[in-house]
Amino acid sequence: MTPLVVVGCGGHGREVLTIARAVVAAGGPRWHLAGFVDDRPSDENLKRVQRLDVPYLGGVAWLRDAPPDTHHVIGIGDPRVRRAVAARVDAYGTPAASLVHPDATVGPDTRYGAGFVAFPGARVTTNVTLGRHVHLNQNATVGHDCVLADFVSVNPLAAISGDCRLAEGVLVGTTAAVLQGLRVGRDSTLGAGACVVRDVPDGVVVKGVPAR
Repeated sequence: MTPLVVVGCGGHGREVLTIARAVVAAGGPRWHLAGFVDDRPSDENLKRVQRLDVPYLGGVAWLRDAPPDTHHVIGIGDPRVRRAVAARVDAYGTPAASLVHPDATVGPDTRYGAGFVAFPGARVTTNVTLGRHVHLNQNATVGHDCVLADFVSVNPLAAISGDCRLAEGVLVGTTAAVLQGLRVGRDSTLGAGACVVRDVPDGVVVKGVPAR
């Protein structure tokens, strides 16, 4: 079995662990869940990890000297933090695993990069391109012909309509919607419940209905 380490002991990381367990239980890749790494885990999160019967291994630098077949998956919800951590881990040479929960749907002619995570109920239709370390949370949907660049996060129940382009580091808040054919710029945030009806530039926060 291939060792798999989850980066991040917070709630998102522990949810990612449950996805890995579901993948193994469904007969997918045979991951051995080696443990968690985190530079600054809270005492409460360490207790929660212990209750999951998976060890805390130490800081992220633990991966630098990990066994050569070890893979990692980044369990951090904030896309910008996830990008910074990925840069560190890439330097250690540890490959990123992709996890698709058995209850997620990834349609035909969909390509995704290393570190992609699809949570239960996530739906990707067809002819979609998803970058490295893209996270699609519970019951998020991505329509036909979309392109989501590296480190995009789509939070629970958010809906990306067809033929949209989301640049690197975009965060789509819970229940937000992006209408057909729109573009969202790098590192922008779409607030929870926002309805995006026009293109969004780089590096801004929009919220409301319609989103401003």
